[in-house]
Amino acid sequence: MEKNLNQQAANIVRIVLFGPESTGKTTLSRLLARHYNTVWVREFAREYLQEKWNNERKTCESSDLIPIAIGQMKLENELVQKADRLLICDTDLLETKVYSEEYYGGFVDASLEKAAIENKYDLYLLTYIDTPWDEDDIRDRPELRIEMFDAFENALKKYNRPYILLKGEKDFRLETAIQAIDEILKSKSNLQRFPKK
Repeated sequence: MEKNLNQQAANIVRIVLFGPESTGKTTLSRLLARHYNTVWVREFAREYLQEKWNNERKTCESSDLIPIAIGQMKLENELVQKADRLLICDTDLLETKVYSEEYYGGFVDASLEKAAIENKYDLYLLTYIDTPWDEDDIRDRPELRIEMFDAFENALKKYNRPYILLKGEKDFRLETAIQAIDEILKSKSNLQRFPKK
């Protein structure tokens, strides 16, 4: 199972949107992918959990986390081959690990923890909670937004992940993210282009 959680190697820049629910990660992922004319990796958990809710009227359980993690990495590994210099990820396994710890009393499956720590990204874009709460079938804990934000930021610090904090209006967040990503792109050479030559 562990190999299903590992990243496929590619000479590209990987960017992760990271943070609590309803903080604009998906919107920003789409905008960044459009700006850089590349692909973005959607959050597998949303469709997985929406289907579970629609079919069983159940929310996420700890037994769902490994199938979610495998689905997320399958998407990332498929899309990394189509990326042009840059892959935008709406989430990663470190986010899944944080949710596991926060929702299930500190429990994290060992294979999920290992992959979450070993998989590498060039920059995390940590989204702050200064966005309206957008309720749906899956989201919960609107009253614990600051606690969840702290858990995400603490994980980035604990594992020494490169990150910037995105606050404010959508356009300001986008501009801040683009400036940071442009700096990374300037520092890299021979990045994968699509279509591959």
